[in-house]
Amino acid sequence: MGHAHSTSRHNGRAGAGAGNGVEPPLPSRFSRFRSRLRLRRDRGRDRCGAAGDASESGKGVAADEFAGIARIRIVKADLRFKDKFFACLSLGERTYRTETTDSTHRPVWNSEKKVVIETNGPHIARISVFETNRFSKNTLVGYCEVDLFDLLTKDLEEEHVEDLALLDPSSSTTTMGTISVSCYIEDPVETEQSFARRVLAIVDYNEDGKLSLSEFSDLMKAFGNGLAVNKIEELFRQADTNGDGIVDMDELAALLADQQEKEPIISNCPVCGESLGKYDKINDMIHMTLCFDEGTGNQIMTGGFLTDKQAAYGWMFKLSEWANFSSYDVGLRSGSTASHILVFDRRTKRLVEEAIDGKIVLSMRALYQSKVGLTLIDSGVKDILKNLSEKQGKKMNSPESAKDIPKFLELFAGQINMDETKDPIESFKTFNEFFIRQLKPSARPIAHIDDGSIATCAADCRLMAYSSVDESTRFWIKGRKFSIEGLLGADAHHNAFKNGSLVIFRLAPQDYHRFHVPVSGTVEKFVDIPGCLYTVNPIAVNSKYCNVFTENKRVISIISTSEFGKVAFVAIGATMVGSITFVKKEGDYVHKGDEFGYFSFGGSTVICVFEKDAIQFDADLLANSERSLETLVEVGTTLGVSKRNRGLKVSELQKYSIE
Repeated sequence: MGHAHSTSRHNGRAGAGAGNGVEPPLPSRFSRFRSRLRLRRDRGRDRCGAAGDASESGKGVAADEFAGIARIRIVKADLRFKDKFFACLSLGERTYRTETTDSTHRPVWNSEKKVVIETNGPHIARISVFETNRFSKNTLVGYCEVDLFDLLTKDLEEEHVEDLALLDPSSSTTTMGTISVSCYIEDPVETEQSFARRVLAIVDYNEDGKLSLSEFSDLMKAFGNGLAVNKIEELFRQADTNGDGIVDMDELAALLADQQEKEPIISNCPVCGESLGKYDKINDMIHMTLCFDEGTGNQIMTGGFLTDKQAAYGWMFKLSEWANFSSYDVGLRSGSTASHILVFDRRTKRLVEEAIDGKIVLSMRALYQSKVGLTLIDSGVKDILKNLSEKQGKKMNSPESAKDIPKFLELFAGQINMDETKDPIESFKTFNEFFIRQLKPSARPIAHIDDGSIATCAADCRLMAYSSVDESTRFWIKGRKFSIEGLLGADAHHNAFKNGSLVIFRLAPQDYHRFHVPVSGTVEKFVDIPGCLYTVNPIAVNSKYCNVFTENKRVISIISTSEFGKVAFVAIGATMVGSITFVKKEGDYVHKGDEFGYFSFGGSTVICVFEKDAIQFDADLLANSERSLETLVEVGTTLGVSKRNRGLKVSELQKYSIE
């Protein structure tokens, strides 16, 4: 019943026909997707430094960037000890979890998940293994990171299992065992037709794999649009070449997939009811394929988590599997209301979670987010915080403090890479010597180092970027008195900064605490402004009762540049940070990426203020900031490009912001 006809269409779409034998066969779509991924991977490795590209969260996958649906399977692990285990797979803003195995040192899961792989999207997956028992519930025992592009671009046509080393969370040089993983791209033609078959199966009432015209009509009238109703008979007759009124479902599926890609005939997802056609036709196919997997329970891994920590504790977020194509405010208000701060890792394009001790959270909320707390601050808490910071600073400079270094490394296991540190750990005689440690020169390459029109990130930090003060106060800074004039003070403020852009670099205790120059230019002056030592944690920054940035102790440097005009570099002290040290002096010419100074023990913040219309911040940084979501960045990665270089067109500015 038309089998030859539908097969011919399939091969035409896949480019498999060899013509008359003279011309070589065209590569299949499957091969082209693999080649595109390989090209993307190689381009990425050839680039200098920049990790940031435009965030695709809340957007559909553009047709010319689409790579396909990847099937990732966590097969098994071989660990050092016996226990019950489960594994988590994190990719981009989604995390998935396997079932928990019985007690063994060789757990077997065979858990699979389908994910969308985009040429410009997240491709570094993190796999975490947790042990769970009555004494040690949900403890991370090992992890690995794998570049899916590397797996997907190997010349292996069949599913191939890779054995990866599981690293000890407390030491990246120690392995806890191995984990076996496979990953391959589904043939996009088969993906589309598989979806179509599953849709058609809804009306295959007698489950014989064949459809009548009335059954097909029921489906189109239920889920189709006006075009579908008009094309019911046309599509059916194309498949029913022998005219017996019965069509094999596989044949009709090929036609339906072809039609849906060219001109959509299904308006609403049959599983979730979401309206289709918001993006492009390929995205509709992805949406419906993944939604069917979720709705029918086809996938073995449990989804709906944002991070592996949430998956480990079972905190379910009601996000469907296709939510890549819908926007949601994952970062909005989370800094001021949650004890777990979510940040977006720019390198891996993955959400990570920063936990804060519950008692500290309650204390900070009571102090910074209430009128009672404001009264306490005004009645003497400022002096207490200042005295506490001075006392802690002296303690961290004492030889006895060196014994706290191993405890600190254990507390932030997996977040501090000692292999990047210039000096060995035994060389630090005090905790502060360790805290202001230098890195090896190769640890933080500077993006586009010879191009002064491209600014780079000033610190290893969590970053927020805004094109105007109004945007910063709307999305992040809630102190009612915040202004550029208040931040810089009378001695450093200049009319050029009015209505300017600003970027906030928030450093956490586990970060590398030396800050670097984001632009090249001459240091005009330094201005010291005495003040308080409030915490720079988002709980305080998001509070309407506290004005952290304009009341804290800070040192302001004005840098005069040829590409960006004047740039104000503001180093802000915080609780436990009484010391801000600069290593440059007035009149020095500084190059982008040069070390500029350091903070002693504690968390701290740098704010850079640019003149109005002087810089175009990278698109991914702006997109995350608009969601009130901090971006985890490293020194030397791209921040933005000068808008004053008239030789650059808008398209070139956008190119820089992505690369």
